[in-house]
Amino acid sequence: MQTLVINSLRDLVPVARKFVKITEGNRKFAFYGAMGSGKTTLIKAVCRQLGALDTVTSPTFSLVNEYRTTDGVSLFHIDLYRIDSIGELFDIGYEEYFFGDSYLFVEWAEKAEALIPGSFLKVHLEETGPASRLVKISH
Repeated sequence: MQTLVINSLRDLVPVARKFVKITEGNRKFAFYGAMGSGKTTLIKAVCRQLGALDTVTSPTFSLVNEYRTTDGVSLFHIDLYRIDSIGELFDIGYEEYFFGDSYLFVEWAEKAEALIPGSFLKVHLEETGPASRLVKISH
């Protein structure tokens, strides 16, 4: 397990840079954490480090956002907060996202735990203060 520490928003860019470095070779990430723990904020910073050309926003209402990098790589960002059943994942074509070659960042992954392959890295965010977080990355 790798642990990263965010003490303030100033740490976000260096932590995102380190996240990309230590997870190199992995493209699938399941994010866990309480509401407001910083899942979307960290994903935005990581996508910028990966070269996202688009503005990265929360896909809470659209469920899935796609961003392109400067190299033409697709980054998919899924937010499962509003999902009420596993069946809804099949409706959005989850297999394409979960088993494709593109990057995938899944927020509220616990809502689809039964469908998360073991190849995903699990990213747990924990609030340790008003602007501080622990980021734990594991298999």
